[in-house]
Amino acid sequence: MLPLHYNIPAISILACLISGIVIPLLPSERAALRLNLTVSGFVAFLSAILLYKVVPNNEYFVYTMGSFPAPWGNELAVGPLEALMAFVFGLVTFLSLAGGVQTLFHDILPGKRNFFFTMLNMLLASLLAMTYTNDLFTSYVFIEISTLAACAIVVARDTPKTIGSTIRYLALSLLGSGLFLIGVVLLYCITGHLLMPHLQMQILRLIATGKYAMPITLIAGLLFVGIAIKSALFPFGTWLPMAHGGATTTSSAILSGLVLKGYIMLLVKIFYRIFTIDLIRSLHVTDVMYVCGLIGMIYGSIEAYREEHIKRMLAHSSMAQIGYIFMGLGLDVNLGIAAAFLQIVVHAFVKPLLFLSAGRLSEIYNHEKSSYRLRGSAHKDWVAGIGFTLGSLSMVGIPLLGGFLAKYYLIEAAMQNPYKLWPALFTLMISAVMNALYYIPGVIAIWTRSELSTANPVEHNIGFTWIAAPVLSIAVVFLGVNGTYVMEIIQRGLALL
Repeated sequence: MLPLHYNIPAISILACLISGIVIPLLPSERAALRLNLTVSGFVAFLSAILLYKVVPNNEYFVYTMGSFPAPWGNELAVGPLEALMAFVFGLVTFLSLAGGVQTLFHDILPGKRNFFFTMLNMLLASLLAMTYTNDLFTSYVFIEISTLAACAIVVARDTPKTIGSTIRYLALSLLGSGLFLIGVVLLYCITGHLLMPHLQMQILRLIATGKYAMPITLIAGLLFVGIAIKSALFPFGTWLPMAHGGATTTSSAILSGLVLKGYIMLLVKIFYRIFTIDLIRSLHVTDVMYVCGLIGMIYGSIEAYREEHIKRMLAHSSMAQIGYIFMGLGLDVNLGIAAAFLQIVVHAFVKPLLFLSAGRLSEIYNHEKSSYRLRGSAHKDWVAGIGFTLGSLSMVGIPLLGGFLAKYYLIEAAMQNPYKLWPALFTLMISAVMNALYYIPGVIAIWTRSELSTANPVEHNIGFTWIAAPVLSIAVVFLGVNGTYVMEIIQRGLALL
């Protein structure tokens, strides 16, 4: 009989899917909200138990769904890295929903809110499935679910701008999905398998015999480009600021903090469990990631500096942070991949903290979005003000905060590859300076008293909203002080892939 914790991944995914089906049938929007909060909290709780079970013994197990044999089987593969990412996804989804409830009920019309909660459950289910899956076709299925759910929670605000940005988001996302599907089909035609371990054995056999060298290179490129488009790697991230910046606060927090990272998690699993990381490096895919990551860091920072709309500024900043991740993946050293995942975890907490805090500060001044016109807003809600300050300082890279430790490990990883060291250091320095140039003035502005705007505070009538900013702030500080332990979990998980 399997240990009980082996069932947690399947239970977590099924709980999200079943909840998504039930929510439209509920008579009350508040009941739908409570169910959504319960499910995301339940996923975070189960994932914490799973993390506690697999980390001490470096346990890695495969859970078979049904009784279908290879090559068409459906499996979940779980280790410390997968458990950590699932915990982050569940917890941040819970906090993003709890912290953005007030804005959500303001932005989304009655009658559409239950469908928003349904799509949020589908999105969490897809993130968990992409994290756990050991099957390439299942990955594609949940990539499509994630695409449709992400577009739905953007367009839920139902304004001309969000409709236009959603159409652009959907078009580019479907292009990425199409390229990924072509890669899956070609890979199946060559190998006859869909399970990742069997695919790896077939690819290594073909490489050893010298067969299909060019098709395998093409397939790796298609899978990479498809996911790069969906994860907003430069130059594919032009859709992100309008989509994330125009959505309701909960949507912006989840899209920037989690959705982009789910695709990157899947990409790394494909690299390790299908092609092997050594083969990916020999095909120079990591070199492309490295260059695009560096350019994305600079481009996203420049655009964020030029932006006055506070949520679009945060969205441009996310483009730069995605650049950090891909730069780490492209350093051709194992520490770089681990540092990239630490950056993923840190950004998963920091960016929702910034979006939720900015959303609350915006509420205070009648939903004003101009950072200049939010002057003094932190004095009206010091919890949101402190949250925005901590998040901003972490993004700049101030010591004792998570952003500093992520940058430190990226620099340490860059030092292990002398060929890529100086471009990485120079770009990190420029990006850090640019971060300071647009985050620090924002922090100063919200704490500077002004008579430019008339405050109109919106009361928090949902008790959960007070939990989000403090918990996210504590997480940012924890990652800065004890992030080495998280880094150790990441390295253990990568070693088991």
